[in-house]
Amino acid sequence: MTTNSSTAEVSKEPSRAEERQGFDEITILWISEGMSCDGDTVSLTAAGQPSIEDLVLGLIPGLPKVNLVNKVLSPSLGGEDFLAPYRAAARGDLEPFILVIEGSVPNQNIIEGDGYWTSFGNDPETGEPQTLNWWIDQLAPKAWAVVAAGTCATFGGIHAMSGNPTGCMGLADYLGWDYTSRGGLPIVNVPGCPIQPENFMETLVWVLYHAAGSAPPPPLDHMLRPQWLFGKTVHEGCDRGSYYEQANFAKDYNSPKCLVKTGCWGPVVNCNVPKRGWMAGIGGCPNVGGICIGCTMPGFPDAFMPFMDEPPGGTLSSLAIKPYGAVIRRLRGMTNELVNHEPKWRHNKRKLTSGYDPHWRAR
Repeated sequence: MTTNSSTAEVSKEPSRAEERQGFDEITILWISEGMSCDGDTVSLTAAGQPSIEDLVLGLIPGLPKVNLVNKVLSPSLGGEDFLAPYRAAARGDLEPFILVIEGSVPNQNIIEGDGYWTSFGNDPETGEPQTLNWWIDQLAPKAWAVVAAGTCATFGGIHAMSGNPTGCMGLADYLGWDYTSRGGLPIVNVPGCPIQPENFMETLVWVLYHAAGSAPPPPLDHMLRPQWLFGKTVHEGCDRGSYYEQANFAKDYNSPKCLVKTGCWGPVVNCNVPKRGWMAGIGGCPNVGGICIGCTMPGFPDAFMPFMDEPPGGTLSSLAIKPYGAVIRRLRGMTNELVNHEPKWRHNKRKLTSGYDPHWRAR
């Protein structure tokens, strides 16, 4: 029997699954020393599907053992004890690890003379503060994956608004939008001001399953956001969307109707909060009477200010839908009145019927 040599060579090569060996253990190094309020870390503690406790206790099947290092959630007393894993990772002595950045990245290059915008620990030799920028420069090239938590870290957010003195930017602006981690992943952007807890945990779990070798990379859109979370607009999942369809617009913030004319940007903002809620499926800005101000978007906040003004397209879209909506609303009202009565065939007699009479005809 003869064997094709090329076939034999191919069969000796490891399959893609064999090439991609998963990790049994991984560390998450979370730095919230960007320009930030730490709101993303606080929001993370509200996650329940899964919770951060489930993650670190190893209660999610198929994930690597996770060692989370976060200043708010750490049992460490702080100081050099807390910084030890970060320093080990910077030396190349800790791997694999996922780097999570919270807060926008300031521009150190615009400072004239001494000074810094934000720091994370001090240099052991000189005692000088070590800037966030220094840590990113050291850790990002060594990280198996890099995740930006919150709009400040993803796109710059509040601190990057026009006229800010810090020159703040998002992590992808700092590292470059073509950045690739040790694991072959681009930066994973999870925007939100702050992050919606389940959105972040769901994304992180996907990245961890990928690290375990049991899932493909998470699908991201052109702004590196998880596509399945940010592929639809607020309006498409909003409880008030039907009011818009019927041209029923709120004129004040006490109304249950569509909030477009009171400043809501929901029809053009990529976010799933109205569908997902905020905590335990409850809440979400328009669901509880709040307008959408576009906090998950790259243009936030500048493109959406002043927040309480009607969006530029609100007048045109509301005028366009008004004739259709008015007719539909009236027709639906008539049908609603018709079906809000019990059928005439119901009775309290001895014979039970379905109410259907094939020989019935109008008299």
